[in-house]
Amino acid sequence: MERKVLEIIETIKQFETIIIHRHVRPDPDAYGSQGGLAEILKASFPDKNVYTVGKDEESLLFLRKMDVIPDETYENALVIVCDTANQERICDERYRLGKKLIKIDHHPNEDPYGDILWVDTSASSVSEMIYEFYLIGKEHGLVLTKEAARLIYAGIVGDTGRFLFPSTNPKTFKYASELIEYGFSFVDLYENMYRTKLNIAHLSGYVLQNFKLSPSGVAHMVLSKSILQQYGASASEASQLVSILGNIEGIKAWVFFVEEDDQIRVRLRSKGPVINEVAKKYRGGGHPLAAGASIYSWDEVEQVLADLEAVCKAEQ
Repeated sequence: MERKVLEIIETIKQFETIIIHRHVRPDPDAYGSQGGLAEILKASFPDKNVYTVGKDEESLLFLRKMDVIPDETYENALVIVCDTANQERICDERYRLGKKLIKIDHHPNEDPYGDILWVDTSASSVSEMIYEFYLIGKEHGLVLTKEAARLIYAGIVGDTGRFLFPSTNPKTFKYASELIEYGFSFVDLYENMYRTKLNIAHLSGYVLQNFKLSPSGVAHMVLSKSILQQYGASASEASQLVSILGNIEGIKAWVFFVEEDDQIRVRLRSKGPVINEVAKKYRGGGHPLAAGASIYSWDEVEQVLADLEAVCKAEQ
């Protein structure tokens, strides 16, 4: 890992412009790793031009607002993509316009794009990797600011489910405690991250009352556009509710089907059975216990559920 980090630092030093991307429909880890890296580079190399790009996610604007740059900025630029396993999920296709491309990720490396790849599937989050990037690089001029620490901490908290997910390990807690020492208000951060609007609370109640659970432990929830409209919720807000089934007794794996304008978003979670292989069958992927996919017809719902049933029965 140290050799890879030093290679990335040396590459960064060679460029005047660095443009940092992340995945579509960003979560706190996408924002945290992208923004945290940007703040480290701005503080470490004040003469360089550092940008974060992609479509703003309204619910995460408390973390960061993206930069708006013209295509010409990519000429002779270094592009870094954080927290994005597959090229088709990179937000803003202009990532291809740069001179050199670096991938930093913690998902299984099934799409090894880029000129330099740093992939660590053992990391709880890419934000954790960005903090390690700083720890290794601080002897080579890297500087961590209060704002960088805030963003990285937010990303770690988000991708570990407030340190409850299996990806959390002693190193994760150690890094979190060190980041808090930078003096940002983690209380304010939590309040922003987990504040729930009234309509989303009502939608949560609908989910808890209406999800279906099979005898083998597969739970599922269908959220059509009509249901979302009824509760005044966006597809993104609805997708974020997937974790609320995680503590329910008898559930081994579960899936949300959330209807969007052009597809049905499939959000898969598990307490043990490996479900990312199921996601791959439906144009997706992800972690063994948390993955996502896309289907384009309600007819495919039964196929996804059948595959989940098979995975859960194999675990018995």
